[in-house]
Formats: sequence, C-alpha cells, structure tokens
Amino acid sequence: MRRSPGEPAASVVVRPAEPADVPQIAAVWFEGWMEAHLGHVPEALIRHRTRETFARRAGERLKDVFVAAGEAGRIAGFLRVHGEEIEQVFVDPAFRGIGVTDRLMQAGEALLLERGIEDAFLVVNQANTRAQRFYGRQGWRPVGMVDYSAETEDGEFVIPILRFEKTLRDRQEER
Repeated sequence: MRRSPGEPAASVVVRPAEPADVPQIAAVWFEGWMEAHLGHVPEALIRHRTRETFARRAGERLKDVFVAAGEAGRIAGFLRVHGEEIEQVFVDPAFRGIGVTDRLMQAGEALLLERGIEDAFLVVNQANTRAQRFYGRQGWRPVGMVDYSAETEDGEFVIPILRFEKTLRDRQEER
C-alpha cells in the first residue's frame, strides 16, 4: 500500500538544489539510504553512515543536485549526478508513487545530456528490487554486478552492486 503524500503531486517542483536545502537533503538521504542498505552491506559501513556524515556529504557538489520541493518548502526527494552516473536518488516515502522520482530522473538525464553525456549508468543495491523495477520502467538496463567503492573516513568498502545503463539520446529523440 502506498502512503498518501502530504501534498498533491502538482505542488512538487523539481529545481536545482540550494544551500538552504542541505539539512532536508541530508535527512531524506540518511533515511532512504538506511532503508535500502541496512542488512545488505557490511555492518562496519553502516557504522560510518551516520546522520552527521550524510549532513556533511549533502552539501557537496550542489551544482550536481536537483531537489523535488513541495509548496511548503519540504524536500520530497533529491537526485545527484557525478560524471556519467546518476549517483544518488532518494525520495521521502510520503512522496513515493506520485511521479516525484520520474521527474527527478528526467531532470538528471537532461543535465547529463546538457553536459554531453549520452551513455549513463547508475548502481543499485541488489536487494532493492523496488528501485530495480522502477529503473527498468524508465528504460535502464541491468548489465551485471560490479564492485562499487564506498568511501569512509577509515578507508573504502568494496560492495558488490548491480549496474544499470541507459543511452540517453534515445529518450531525447523520442520527445
């Protein structure tokens, strides 16, 4: 059962992130990351992923971040790109199922195209089947498991993760 959002979908606007958004981005990111990864990555990595580390990381590279914001300024979700990767996509559970993630993905893909990137990738935890189904509906293809490096203050953790790829120009030509 999908949760009923506090605001109608029409009132959620996707826009570039601003410094004032960072605390809410961090909160959505922390909660979403824990939901997707708890029990599926090493416990030692979980110990490094605290509210404080997400708060610090959320302010990095804001030029690469889009937020979905409601009328009251509540951040419904965010997306961050890095190079050819749609690197982070998290949506508050109260806003799932109303098109917020679709709109964030459209903004992220458009940004990559503007930067001259036509072939993009993203990775998703193998256990996150909800996200995998969503990406498949969006035209992303799973291409296999890869080792993904998760950086921490104490070094890196290498995690097996599922890679998806998409040729973005096809979507652009369909419009």
